[in-house]
Parts: sequence; structure tokens; C-alpha cells
Amino acid sequence: MLDNRPTLPPEIARRRTFAIISHPDAGKTTLTEKFLLFGGAIQMAGQVRAKGEARRTRSDFMKMEQERGISVSASAMSFDFRHYRFNLVDTPGHSDFSEDTYRTLTAVDAAIMVIDGAKGVESQTRKLFEVCRLRDLPILTFCNKMDRESRDTFEIIDEIQENLAIDVCPASWPIGMGREFIGAYDLLHDRLEIMDRADRNKVAESIAINGLDDPKLADHVPADLLQKFREEIEMARELLPAFNRQSFLEGHMTPIWFGSAINSFGVKELMDGMGEFGPEPQPQKAAERQISAEEEAVTGFVFKVQANMDPKHRDRVAFVRLASGHFERGMKLTHVRTKKPLAVSNPVLFLAADRELAEEAWAGDIIGIPNHGQLRIGDALTEGETLHFTGIPSFAPELLQGVRAGDPMKAKHLEKALMQFAEEGAAKVFKPMIGSGFIVGVVGALQFEVLASRIEQEYSLPVRFEPSQFTSARWVSGAKADVEKFINVNKGHIAYDHDGDVVYLTRLKWDIDRVERDHPELKLGATKEMMV
Repeated sequence: MLDNRPTLPPEIARRRTFAIISHPDAGKTTLTEKFLLFGGAIQMAGQVRAKGEARRTRSDFMKMEQERGISVSASAMSFDFRHYRFNLVDTPGHSDFSEDTYRTLTAVDAAIMVIDGAKGVESQTRKLFEVCRLRDLPILTFCNKMDRESRDTFEIIDEIQENLAIDVCPASWPIGMGREFIGAYDLLHDRLEIMDRADRNKVAESIAINGLDDPKLADHVPADLLQKFREEIEMARELLPAFNRQSFLEGHMTPIWFGSAINSFGVKELMDGMGEFGPEPQPQKAAERQISAEEEAVTGFVFKVQANMDPKHRDRVAFVRLASGHFERGMKLTHVRTKKPLAVSNPVLFLAADRELAEEAWAGDIIGIPNHGQLRIGDALTEGETLHFTGIPSFAPELLQGVRAGDPMKAKHLEKALMQFAEEGAAKVFKPMIGSGFIVGVVGALQFEVLASRIEQEYSLPVRFEPSQFTSARWVSGAKADVEKFINVNKGHIAYDHDGDVVYLTRLKWDIDRVERDHPELKLGATKEMMV
């Protein structure tokens, strides 16, 4: 993360494009709601656990998400906060949908990691953090649910430092916890923030404090809590590093805020932190060169495709991260993979389930381009230059099943549906070289349920998934003649993915070991970079 780049145009410099990541149930969707609320984007926060229609939170638009109260597809939201433009990407919390999250992290410049104050660093948090680390993404941490019984503050910080090998700097410090939690002290701005338990949507009362010896503290904090708080702060200042923005931007340090998203507490301070310290739109990597945000020519890449966001119009929307330039509606861009011009006449900006026409957008923004299947994950859009953006991963599935249409006469419909989901990145679809039908591969079992439900809803086509003899898949690469020779000898194991790439289906780990031993000239890949 460089701070000595040429000065960005003001419109680009004010953009903050980030994702919110967490283990399921840490409170990510509630935090997203409050961001939208404080950004003036919605009037009232929906409750994830409320009943009936109230359960439909703003960022979860798929029917299954609304019914289960979990996010299974990443959605993007743009809104203003103070003088900043926030582009927030909400990611699936459920680990079965982690691939969607990994791809989303290629399109953002920073991440907010939400941790449950009682549970600390959980398995999914660790996985997602590793992906952020690979990309050197700056991370802000929000320790949520402080109004419930939670762990000791130092214990939480130690766990983050040890588990994630990152320096932690407290941006705020909680006063009390559980029923005794009254608020937090903003260490970066010397302010006392008092939580309002009566009104969950009310912003905390903020009191300017002149250092920790200010007698005003005693007017608002009970004596026993105040003494403990002062002792803890003294220890924290001795033991923990001070905030260093450069270290944060390079991904070596995370500032941590303590709060309660459901009570709207600590959220404003976190948003201020993202605005004040978060990175401006960063350079993006392509195979040919690095693209800087301040370049005049418009460039961007598709990191997600979502089909049927609006069931009334069988639409597909490609989510595009703009890497450079000033985009205006109606522009003709080159679709690099097909080398064809694409007139972008109806680009949209998202506000969760709502969308509005985007008259313009700048580097760092995420726009939606409705299309009929031309745009795929990894595609580049430019003003003519041939660019191939790198680093958008596709993972080998961990679960494979066969799939059949309830009505055998509708096999063609099923093929169309499966190809759509493959292009969307919702599943891997393999066509075996021998035999009929398809094999569907996913990362987590819940994805089969989501696929079956979506195929039925969107295509009126009941399907059933069946056990497959295969347990994993690997992409085969090497010299053309070597690959062809290998295919001829292993026809029973060979399939093609939706891009026509050769895939080796395996029954046992032994199959992979055997190929690696007997065919050193070939490479079996567990990931495929979606560089198109």
C-alpha cells in the first residue's frame, strides 16, 4: 500500500471500497445495516432475526437468504458518509460460500473483520483473514456484542495477535461488559462514548475529554468501573503498539473498536476510522501491467455475476470493480475476452435490493452491468487496451454430485440452468467425457440446497442431486500433445468445465498421487485463475 502515489482526483480520493468479513453469527449483517442507516441510505434497520417480512434485511435479497437469515451471496452497496463515498461489499458469512467471499476480496481495498466478543477468533475468521493477508489488505477490526457477557479485553487482543500474527492497536477501549457495559473511550480522539440502551438506533452520546485525568469522566462512569478502566488503559499503553497508519495500510497492524452493532454503539467511530485511515482506491494488477486509479482511461473487471436478482426480469448482473478512470453512462467499452465493443447503457449502482441507474462512476466504485450472459467472472472491460486482470481465483470443489431433472424431457433446460450457475461462479459444472449428464461440484453442502432451490424457483424445474463416484476434481495443464495423450488413456476420469478446460475427476487421493508420479510433465491444479 503506497501513500506516495500521484495525487488522485478528489472524486476518486474520497472513495473507500471495502468488504465486511466474519464467522457466521458474529453480527456482520447487523453491522452492515447500521452502516446503511448512518450513511442515510435506509430509514430503519431491519432485524435479521425478526419474523416474517421484517426478517428481510437490506443486503440479503435472495429468497433463501431471507428465509434462513444468512447471507449466501455477496452484495454491493454504495452510499455517502460525511464527505466520503463508501462502497461496501457484504460477503457470505457461511463457510459453504467462501469462494464467493474470496473473489469479492479481489475487488476491495480494505476489510472490516467482525469478531464476537464472547467467542474471539473463530475458524472462518481465520480462513478469511489469511486471504486478506495474501493480498496485503488493510484490516479494521470490530469486536461486537460487548453488551453481552464477553471475554477480557486483553484476552481478545492477545488471541488476535497470536492467531493472526498481526499487531493490534486499540482505537477504543470498552468500559464494563455485559450488563455493566456503559460505553467506550475513543483513544484516537479522547472522547467518551456513552451507549443508549433505550433506543437501539440512536447514536451514542459523545463527550470530549481532556485526557484520562479529566474529572468529567467521574460524572459519567461509576467509580469502580472508572478505576478498572484507568488501570487497563495504563497497561494497554505500555503493552500495545500505538496506531501507525503506514503499518496498517501495509496489512501489518489492525486498529480495533469495541461496540455493539445491534445497539448502534461503536459503529459511527468504526465508519469514521474507515474514512479517516482507510485506503483510497489502490492500483490493480493485470498480466500486462499495473493499473493506477488516476489513469484517465476507464478499466474494470467482473468479480461476480448474479443471475435473477429481479425474478420478474430473467436478468444477469455483472458486478464490475472500476480500476481506473471516470465512467459515464452510455460509454462504449471493449470486452477484452471477445474483443467486441459493449455499449454500457443501463449500468446500475446498488443499495442492497434497490438499484438506481448510474449516470457516472469513478475508479474504486462497483457498478452492475445487466447483460444476457456475455460477461463472466474475470472479464476485463477497457477503452480499447488489452488487459487481463489477475488474482481472481476459482477453487477445486470439495463435494461432487450428479444431478437429474425431475422431468427427463427437460434435460436441455437443466443444462442451461447449470451453465448459468457455472458462469455465475455459484458452482462448478463438469461434463464427463463418457456417459450423459453433468457432475456438479461445490465447496460446501449447503450450496446443493441453494442450487436446487434456485433451479426450481428460477426455471420451474425440480431437480435432485445424487451421490457421485468421484470425490474431487483437478484442472489439467501441460503441453497440448501431453494433455491429449493423457485424455486418451484416462477417458473414464476426464470431464470438461463450462469454459471447455480439461478436468481430471478423482475417486481417491491415490488417483492424484498416481498422476503426479506417472505424469510429471502435467500439472494438476486445485485452483484455476479466472483470467480471461
